[in-house]
Amino acid sequence: MNYTQNEKIDQVTDTTMVVGIDIGSQMHYARAFDNRGRELTKRVFSFKNDLEGFNSFYFWTETLRRDNGKADVMIGCEPTGHYWFAFAKYVQNHQMKLVMVNPFSVKKIKELDDNSPKKTDSKDPKTIAKLVVDGRYSIPYMPEGIYAEIRDLVYSRDRIVKQHNISANRIQRWLAIHFPEYLGVYTRFDAASGLAVLEKAPLPKDVITLGVEGIRKIWHDKKMRGRGVTEDRAKTLVEAAHNSVGLDGGIGTKSELYMLLEEHRLWTSQLEAVNKVLEEMILKVPHVEKLLAMKGVGSITIAGFIAEVGDIRRFQSPKQIQKYAGLELVENSSGKQKGKTRISKRGRRKLRKILYQVMVPLLAGNQEFRTIYDYYVTRVKNPLKRRQAMIAVSCKLIRVFYAVLTKGVDYDRFKMMSDIHHESEHIIA
Repeated sequence: MNYTQNEKIDQVTDTTMVVGIDIGSQMHYARAFDNRGRELTKRVFSFKNDLEGFNSFYFWTETLRRDNGKADVMIGCEPTGHYWFAFAKYVQNHQMKLVMVNPFSVKKIKELDDNSPKKTDSKDPKTIAKLVVDGRYSIPYMPEGIYAEIRDLVYSRDRIVKQHNISANRIQRWLAIHFPEYLGVYTRFDAASGLAVLEKAPLPKDVITLGVEGIRKIWHDKKMRGRGVTEDRAKTLVEAAHNSVGLDGGIGTKSELYMLLEEHRLWTSQLEAVNKVLEEMILKVPHVEKLLAMKGVGSITIAGFIAEVGDIRRFQSPKQIQKYAGLELVENSSGKQKGKTRISKRGRRKLRKILYQVMVPLLAGNQEFRTIYDYYVTRVKNPLKRRQAMIAVSCKLIRVFYAVLTKGVDYDRFKMMSDIHHESEHIIA
């Protein structure tokens, strides 16, 4: 739910006890205050990040609440890595209200009390609690059901892609050292016909020993067909091996490549598997099939968007998602001096990355979005730079996603194009 700051302040009443918690990997530290910021305890309460620790925190909290005549408890903490997930679930199961404060805000105001920038386990809970009392907090969103499953799958895919890229870079490094000419024969190191040869003859001297006929036999045995498995390609590869300036090697050098290739095959198969599961899972989200009908938008982009946004119906407008992604326009102005406008970048970094990465296939494959982009960069009044135009188109894509997923309407390219002139006047360079 989207509250204003006044509404957030109103939720901290005379009967509310505010607990600030500094989240750690093994231990958490808590301090309790009333709605005016007066501390209700003399010592910092510490508890472990396990069930026993959570139960002791619950008992401590309930005891303090009863002793001080409070009706409800509001718990505030920073979203520190992944360490708060288990605690948040426990709090949720025990009908306690958990809110989040921005770590940037904690860093900015922690010097107010002692004029010191030091960070301690006893100081941070107090700073966090005071931010909650002032209404400077947000309600955390923890996806459930299909949205939680998609988020987990997307995060797994991100990890697999990272490892897949690492293994690819390691293979290319090996080739650059021992067989640099290979990368001249094949534009991609992972071409199927090339990998088939490397598995049998990794070093240039092995390729020479194998010869043209030996290479063609490998391709024949693997039933490979096409332009990449011709006699001319085999001759080119053998000639490159004859002229190679790569470093020679023995069993250890070959074993290294074999292990790298095996590792790369593992990550490739896992990537294919998780992509297949994601394609099936996103279809369980209402109206996703209408987004898939859009040119330039694939299932992986949609999955990434859903993973970051969750249930889109919790947002009241697409502008909230724009702010959530850190694409809100901000400027620094004072008096007659008007500062440069930029995006805030205060939001979901991965969501911004997804929206930015989809721009290349979207602008290449979707004529409507390409037309809007071209208009932004070429219009007479207030033309945008290319990167600014891509951000503007990203915001347009958010509005399209929001309309389709919340209302269940079909993607209407004519309607999107009809208001281009009206919307363009509101885009600030």
